[in-house]
Amino acid sequence: MRCVSFAALFVPLVLSSPVFAWDGVDSNTGDSVEIGKGNLVRPGQNIEIYDWGSAEYRDVEVQSIQDSGGSVEVEVYDNESGEYRTFEMED
Repeated sequence: MRCVSFAALFVPLVLSSPVFAWDGVDSNTGDSVEIGKGNLVRPGQNIEIYDWGSAEYRDVEVQSIQDSGGSVEVEVYDNESGEYRTFEMED
């Protein structure tokens, strides 16, 4: 019976585990950025990022993606600031 009670307590913890993000750095500012799980990172797609430098979520449009040997370079257009940004994401 104890196994059932333990399992009943354990299942909600597993289901509420944190969602993993794709970590990287803004090439211009050096600030950390995160692309949350569930974002389709493809040219032309709008995605949501978390910008640690400004401590806020931003909506950006993916312009290009390039493998740069050990990292992935993602160029985006920041819809809010009107600027192009380049992120070096972990490979």
